[in-house]
Amino acid sequence: MTWGALALQTQKVDDKALRNAGKNNDWLMVGSNYAEQRYSPLKLIGTANVGRLELAWSYEVGPGGGQQEATPLVINGVIYAITNWSVAFALDARTGKELWRYDPEIDHKIDEPGSDQLCCGVLNRGVAVYEGKIFVPVNDGRLIALDTRNGRVLWSVQATPKGDIAYSLTTAPRVIKGKVIIGNAGAEFPPYRGYFSAFDANTGKELWRFYTVPGDPSKKFENPALEKAAKTWTGEWWKFGGGGSVWDGMAYDPDANLLYVGTGNGTPWAYEVRQGKGPEHLDNLYICSVLALNPDNGELKWHYQFTPADEWDFDATSHLMLADLRIQGRDRKVIMQANKNGFFYVLDRITGEFMSAEPFAPVSWAKGIDPKTGRPIVNPEAWYTSQRGTTVAPIQAHAAAPMAFNPATGLVYFPAAAAGTQTLTATDRFQFNPGNQTPGIKGRGEPAGPIAVPPAIGPVRLTKDGQPQRGGILSAWDPVAQKERWWVPGGGSNRGGALSTAGNLVFQALNDGRLMAYSADKGEKLLELQTGQMNGIGPPITFLLDGKQYIALMGGTGIIASARGRGGNTSAEPPPKPRLYVYTVK
Repeated sequence: MTWGALALQTQKVDDKALRNAGKNNDWLMVGSNYAEQRYSPLKLIGTANVGRLELAWSYEVGPGGGQQEATPLVINGVIYAITNWSVAFALDARTGKELWRYDPEIDHKIDEPGSDQLCCGVLNRGVAVYEGKIFVPVNDGRLIALDTRNGRVLWSVQATPKGDIAYSLTTAPRVIKGKVIIGNAGAEFPPYRGYFSAFDANTGKELWRFYTVPGDPSKKFENPALEKAAKTWTGEWWKFGGGGSVWDGMAYDPDANLLYVGTGNGTPWAYEVRQGKGPEHLDNLYICSVLALNPDNGELKWHYQFTPADEWDFDATSHLMLADLRIQGRDRKVIMQANKNGFFYVLDRITGEFMSAEPFAPVSWAKGIDPKTGRPIVNPEAWYTSQRGTTVAPIQAHAAAPMAFNPATGLVYFPAAAAGTQTLTATDRFQFNPGNQTPGIKGRGEPAGPIAVPPAIGPVRLTKDGQPQRGGILSAWDPVAQKERWWVPGGGSNRGGALSTAGNLVFQALNDGRLMAYSADKGEKLLELQTGQMNGIGPPITFLLDGKQYIALMGGTGIIASARGRGGNTSAEPPPKPRLYVYTVK
C-alpha cells in the first residue's frame, strides 16, 4: 500500500470512527476509546505465546531525553507519536520508516536550572487525530494542527496566556464532535488559574473555556458555576490564581454527551496560606474534583470533589475511566478513578452520585469516606498550620501512570505506590514570588514545631519474605466489590502504565525499562522483557497489521542495562537515546 493510499484512509477518522474506537485493529486515541479503558479485543498474542515477544523494529525519536510519557496512535498502518519536547512524527508501522517529522522549535531554556521551569518537568502525553489532522500540544502552550499526510502546519493557536511560563501543555488533546479539548498544567506556579478549552478542529478558533476555580469576585464571574464556587473560598485567593490545573484525566460518554475532566490541587498547597486564617476548611471548589460538562458549550452539569480543601497535593487529574458494571443487582454506568489520595472511587457518571470508595494504599489523611455524603472523614491531625505540622499517607498513591480495564475479568489494572508518607507544615514566612513554585510549606532547615502522625487505614501488602512492600506495584482491582484481587511488585504511581487485551493479558511498562506481561485473571508473570531503556518508559499499546499483532511503547534516556545498579552508569558507553519500540511474536 502506498503512502498516498494510507493518507486517504486516515481521512476516515471522523466522529463515527472515534465513537467506535477500541473495537478494531488500530489505536485511534490515547485511551483507546472515549471510555479511556486501554483495552484491545486483539488476542493473537495471548498467554501461550506472549513469552516469545521479540523486537520487530525501533526508531530513535530524537534529542531531548527525559521522560517519554506519550501514548502512540496507530491508524491505517501509520504510527503517530510525539516526544517530551513536543516533536511530532509519523512512521510506517511495518518498518519504522519516517514519513514526516515536525519540530515546533521550543526554546529549551525554559527548563534550564535557575530559570522558571515547566510544571512539572518536560512532558508530553500524546496527540489526537481527526479528519486528516493531527493535533499537537506544545510545551510552551501552543496547540498546532498538522496535515497527517506530510506534517504541514494547518493552524496554530496559543492555548495558554502568551508569555506566561507558569502555564504549559503536557496532556494529550481529545476530539469530540469537531472540537479539540485540552487543559494545561502549572498549579505549582502562582498566579496560575486552571482552565480547559475547546477549539474548532478546522480553524483553531476557541469555542469555549471553563475555569476550574473562581476569579476575582469584584469582577463578573464567567458562569453561574463559578459564582457558586466562589462561596467556598475566602481571603484573596485570586491573587494566587487558585490552582486547579487540568494536566491529564479526561473521558467522554457520547450517549450522555458528557465530558469528564479531572482537576488539580489548589495554590498554594497550604490551606492557611491559600485562604488566610478565616473560616476553616472551606471546600475550595473546583479543585481536586471531577467535572461533568456538556462539550457543546462547556456548561457544567455536575461535579464531585474527591478532596475538599485539599492541602496535601492530592490532584484528581489521574486517569478517569468509564465502564458499565452490574452493582447490587443493577446495571450502572460508572466513572472510576484511583485517586492520588489513596482511595479508589466509583461514581454514577450520569448524575455524579457517589457509589463507593475504598483505600488501595495506606491512608492516614482520612479515616474513610462517608457512604451517604461521599465526603472524606478527614483525620483532624492531618490538617496542618504554621504552628503544627503533620506526617500523612500517602504522597502519590496513583498519579499519571495510566490504568487499563478488562471486561472479561471485570478488573481495573493500575500502577500504584504501595506505601509512602509526606511531612508538611505551613510556612509563616510566606513570600509571593510569581512564576516560581510556591507551595506555601516550610522547607528544610525551617523549624517545623510539633508534628502529628495520624494512624493509617488501608492494605499493607507483604513481600515473599513477610516484609511490608515499600516500592511500586501493579494492582488488579475489582471495582464492584472494591477489593484487590491480585497484585505484583514493580512500577510506581507516575510513569509507565498498563494495557489489557482479549488474550487474557495485562501489560505493564516499568520505569526501569522492562515490559512485563501477566495473565489478566490471576496475575501470573508471563513476560519480562528489557527494552534497553532505563528511564522514562511510556504506556504500551497494541495494534494488528497484516495479520500480525504488535505491542508498541516509547522509552526515554537512562543508564544502559549492563550498567544498572547502585553505582549508576559506570560503563563508558553513553546512555541509550529515546526510542519508540515495536514488538511482535515472530
